[in-house]
Amino acid sequence: MHPRLLVLALGLACGAALAQSDVEWKEAEAPAPPALQTQKLIAVEVAGSQLRWGVDPASIRIGPDRVVRYVVVGLGEAGAINALYEGLRCDTGEAKVYARQSRDGGWVKSSADWKTVHNNSATRHSLAIARAGACAGEAPNTSAEQIARDLAAPHGEYRFRNEVR
Repeated sequence: MHPRLLVLALGLACGAALAQSDVEWKEAEAPAPPALQTQKLIAVEVAGSQLRWGVDPASIRIGPDRVVRYVVVGLGEAGAINALYEGLRCDTGEAKVYARQSRDGGWVKSSADWKTVHNNSATRHSLAIARAGACAGEAPNTSAEQIARDLAAPHGEYRFRNEVR
């Protein structure tokens, strides 16, 4: 077979496999939200937000569906706490709220759909979390522990280094 035709055939086969794998993606059932912990939040800088945001490092999980799930807390100046149990799809750049913290301290399930994190004020904090360490390109970071380390690193000091983690 001519080398150019071989390259073209391989490219088409790879493209078809990638398109097929996205169609076959199935979201795993999200575990129940963990108890809210605000003592050890890792601060996340969210440009343009009036809230101070933080992620509970103990809540970070990477599911078999490659969704990064975590509890994120937005703290208002008057002390109001806005807590969300979220999922982040690095491959599509989308976030989903699974539950919100209620006034009585429990979690209320959300029926929200996946929403883009790009140019969306409602998911601005999710984009900041993705960029600060939850995602490595279009894939989840290597582990929940690595995500927590990268989120905590000053100005992304340890993110996206070339060495294998």
